[in-house]
Amino acid sequence: MKRWIDYNSQDFRQDLIAALTVAAISLPQGMAYALLAGVDPRYGLYSAIVVTAVASVFGSSSHLINGPTSAISLVVLSALSIFDPDQRVEAAEAMFLIGVMVGSIQIFIAVFRLGDLTRYISEAVILGFMGAAALLLAIGQVSNALGVRDKGTGAQHILYRLWLTLTAGDPVNLKAVAATAATLLLALLFRRLVRRYHLPQFDMLAVLAIVSIGVWLAGWTIPGPGGKTAIGIAGNVPSSLPGPHIPVVKLSWAWDLASDSVAIAFLGLLEALAIAKSIANQTRQKLDFNRQCLAEGIANLAGGFFQCLPGSGSLSRSAINFQAGAATRFSGILTAGIVAIAVIFLAPLARYVPKPALAALLLLTASRLIDFKRLAYTLRASRMDAGVVAVTALSAVAFGLDIAILIGVALSIALFVPRAARLKVTELVVDADDVVREKLPADPADARFMIFDMEGELFFGAAPELERTFARIEREAHEKHIRHVLLRLKRVRNPDVVSLEHFEHFLRHAQVAGITVWLAGVQSDLLDAFGRLHFSEWLPPDRIFPQGADEDSATLAAIRRIRSALPEANAATSDKLFYLV
Repeated sequence: MKRWIDYNSQDFRQDLIAALTVAAISLPQGMAYALLAGVDPRYGLYSAIVVTAVASVFGSSSHLINGPTSAISLVVLSALSIFDPDQRVEAAEAMFLIGVMVGSIQIFIAVFRLGDLTRYISEAVILGFMGAAALLLAIGQVSNALGVRDKGTGAQHILYRLWLTLTAGDPVNLKAVAATAATLLLALLFRRLVRRYHLPQFDMLAVLAIVSIGVWLAGWTIPGPGGKTAIGIAGNVPSSLPGPHIPVVKLSWAWDLASDSVAIAFLGLLEALAIAKSIANQTRQKLDFNRQCLAEGIANLAGGFFQCLPGSGSLSRSAINFQAGAATRFSGILTAGIVAIAVIFLAPLARYVPKPALAALLLLTASRLIDFKRLAYTLRASRMDAGVVAVTALSAVAFGLDIAILIGVALSIALFVPRAARLKVTELVVDADDVVREKLPADPADARFMIFDMEGELFFGAAPELERTFARIEREAHEKHIRHVLLRLKRVRNPDVVSLEHFEHFLRHAQVAGITVWLAGVQSDLLDAFGRLHFSEWLPPDRIFPQGADEDSATLAAIRRIRSALPEANAATSDKLFYLV
């Protein structure tokens, strides 16, 4: 990452060009995502200023652009469903409270350096979540696209509310449908032109401006005698910057919004880190995950006190920022500044932006949320991952996005722990050609010693398997009257207290039973743990062969030592050993 002391005029030009490009899409997206969340469009614009700027100041990625996102807005919409449509002030205050709670959770994760834990959330969870989010996003915009009012209450399921809206609602507004269709067609055409001729990505802003001017010329967004417009409009956006505001805190709200805040916090971190890692893979930038988690938390916490919609890393805006040639994180700060200037001078024009046009852009966003190739690949690759995708997606539709992300996270952990707890134990032999290899069913039993290769994580989840393995080894040694057992530990990792206790019990019990246990390929973490627990006071150090201590192989060195300890009649005459596993 470029240091600020090295920042030059060329970097500034690159950052400025990228910022202008990103700001062009931030304006319509900010308004659209606020509409998606069911709140005033200005809160989305405020988020595109405050959250974007703060995250850029404290972040780690040179190209990540934060602010309102469709996925976060959908969960916010789900969280605010406890309020009726006419409770707009209460819903806004609750949204600010969500921002504070989300920011606090993310800062907690960063302070305790838990950011790396997000890598244990499987991609299948994200694919299932994004698929369901796209469906719910589209459902939520049906009423705006058709120009009808939503029916039902926030306590009712979204599918039931859709049914009421379509069957017991207002007649379809053909003018709104025309505006929606025109926006969709123009957006698809402009996106194709941008890609074919490598034009600046102003397509969404241009489409919104053209449709807004067109419906204004048609008189559809001009209030009539009763003060109503022919189609819905975004509403007035104050031509002022967000000011400090302390959110209203009600314990009943905090309790109701707790699960949603946790879901948004995790989802936001997953979005931001996944996007940052994706771009960093191309730029070779080294990321600090916990610093980025801290930046996300500070940005949302600050946003909660400046009337902002909670946000995260934006895939579209970050990709545009990277493709436009941004050099440093300053591009994010410039983007926020340009959006702020636009809000001050262009805010009065926002009242002419038709809701059907914003709904059309959100419908396109929904279609682009799903990576169909990746989804198809995942469904074909693994039944387990396909199941996770299905469970997460169905949970989102049935119970809401907040519950779905928590179910998905729990499912990922539940599936990860058993796989991580698998302990692979393979018996090895020294054959007639003095080659150390895996024992085959046809190989005769060696009456002198046994060799076992162990592989896996030595944590509490593997403890039952480790205990059974030690009991089996001791039983076989007793039945075959074998007095020497070699454990190859090169590929065991991360020992915890439970596994270390099992090691100590096995080694002590073997000594009492007259079985000499030798340890080969011992890694530094296991060796250090033995030292801290004073194993050397009762376990002879010459029975331990650390990994890398022998110029040939710790395992082969241990086998030679065992051979030399055998009675002369059974001792091998050759020291030329070969290893084949």
